[in-house]
Amino acid sequence: MKTVLKATTTGLLLTFFMAPSVMAQDQGSIARGGRLFDKWCKEIKAEVPTESHKLYPAANEKYADNPGANWRCKECHGWDGMGVDGAYASGKHATGIKGINGMAGGDPAAVTAVLTGDAHGYGDKLSEADLMDLANFVTAGQIDMDVYIDRATKAPKGNAVQGEQVYNTVCANCHGVDGKLPKEMPPLGSLMGNPWEIMHKVLNGQPNERMPALRAIDHQVATDILAYLATLPKE
Repeated sequence: MKTVLKATTTGLLLTFFMAPSVMAQDQGSIARGGRLFDKWCKEIKAEVPTESHKLYPAANEKYADNPGANWRCKECHGWDGMGVDGAYASGKHATGIKGINGMAGGDPAAVTAVLTGDAHGYGDKLSEADLMDLANFVTAGQIDMDVYIDRATKAPKGNAVQGEQVYNTVCANCHGVDGKLPKEMPPLGSLMGNPWEIMHKVLNGQPNERMPALRAIDHQVATDILAYLATLPKE
């Protein structure tokens, strides 16, 4: 029994920590960039702009007059970074704006130039460090979500049994064994209608919250966590 437990534990630790190319970039910077992509105002404790972003299309009546939404990078480009070609191709978040996936593997300085240009207008809103982190996320932090999530069914391509083991070790202390904590947020099981958002937050953390970023783990382990979340109560 002890031999099996030791081997299993060792295997889990190796699987858990050996993410592909994990040391190729500063994972902390990339994760923070992911949180800025999510909701930069909250991450840096800044006031929400009072006017809507100039690039956000007026045709989207739900968010066109909501600066708190349309200044978020994810609102135009989608949680999967694919914009009009991804999960935001249709529905209430559709904008017709292209994704950022074409900038993956590119030059962070080029991304910073776009962000600080007149069109995007982040030059007076984000610090040099913020811009660097966001550019690092765009160029080195994007993943192909289709590898881990079935686009048609929204089902994570993971192992729920293995995901349960990781969840109970890493996540349950804050979210509870049934995913119903903290009380001020919806049950985790009810959030799996948007698995791309949950994958993003598992990897990068929640803006300006204590939730840890699990970017340094193998992304398949993160997918296993999502598969387990899909089994949790929705109410």
